[in-house]
Amino acid sequence: MQKTSLTALARTELESALAASSGRSSRTIYGGHEHSLRQTLIALKAGERLSEHESPGEATIQVLVGRVRLVAGKNSWGGWIGDLLTIPDATHSLEADEDSVVLLTVVKSV
Repeated sequence: MQKTSLTALARTELESALAASSGRSSRTIYGGHEHSLRQTLIALKAGERLSEHESPGEATIQVLVGRVRLVAGKNSWGGWIGDLLTIPDATHSLEADEDSVVLLTVVKSV
């Protein structure tokens, strides 16, 4: 059993993102290459984005801090604190409308 404070980790990642020249920071908090399930905290400074990319499997984003926009083609979905967004099986990007931290959960396709 392992207990992790997402609130404390989110605060730390956001501080790192705000200090980074890229305006972003991330940290895998569970899983990795040897697991099917991976959970990663991603912090983005307001106005920054993760450019378009494919999803490696089923995935969701839970907004822990701030406000983000998930964009896939002509569709977009806004997410605020407490929202859970299902990532579509399509090329997509993530934009931070405010300083934000999300929890990305991915189950890799087999």
